[in-house]
Amino acid sequence: MSIFKIFGQDNDSPGDVKAVRDALLRGIKENLQKSEGGEGRNIKGINLFIAASGSDKHMYEAAVYQDDPEKFKDEVQRIADDFDIGLPDNWEMEVNFDEKFPPEAVKLADINAALFIRTKDHVIQRSGSAYIRVLNGEAEKSVYQIKSDDGKLNIGREKTAQVEGGFFRTNHIAFSGDINNEHNKYISRQHAHLEWNNEKGCFMLYADEGGIPPGNKVKIRSVANDSLVKLHSSQIGHQLTEGDQIILGETAVIEFSYKKRK
Repeated sequence: MSIFKIFGQDNDSPGDVKAVRDALLRGIKENLQKSEGGEGRNIKGINLFIAASGSDKHMYEAAVYQDDPEKFKDEVQRIADDFDIGLPDNWEMEVNFDEKFPPEAVKLADINAALFIRTKDHVIQRSGSAYIRVLNGEAEKSVYQIKSDDGKLNIGREKTAQVEGGFFRTNHIAFSGDINNEHNKYISRQHAHLEWNNEKGCFMLYADEGGIPPGNKVKIRSVANDSLVKLHSSQIGHQLTEGDQIILGETAVIEFSYKKRK
């Protein structure tokens, strides 16, 4: 049973899809109007949080065109244009279905949703955890749990390795330095690293100096779309998704997963 009423309705139903969409867009418009006069250029993205279950959830999904998310973004863009808000060309629209709203989000009136407008200095502090499993090769552990507050997590051969300039690097996911191990043989001392991206709410993989051409390689086989990605720069990261397999060097393989397995 829904406890939210749209446009003052007295029944327990949240109305129809059009009424839900109108209420969402009205709430977005009211919050965007605070950025009139060109201030919208500071906006990097809009996060819409929806808390709905059962039949209500299907109605909300239809209201935001879940199967065609660009369509809802286009409607928000029209609102911004009408009020001369001037959103940047690369702004992002993100819709999240969750029972709990982040404390930073603003609850919208008459609708079971909340809104957060992201700027450079105004971001939601997200958190997450995942697991790295060693499928091929010999590392200190067979499974590593990683967390969003761990910071930069280095991957490479040997726990402590001396690198260019004479400095020492700590590898948090460390493979044995025994070069007689065929799978570890082509893993560099500074091969790659993982970092949490708070803005996107995900873990990113970056190649380090030893993991980009002409050195040893970093390749990702994405299970989601069966694609192969090669990292050619230490500056451009790859967003990891469930089940991604990462090849370090020639045959050492680690798997990324958000799921804890026995």
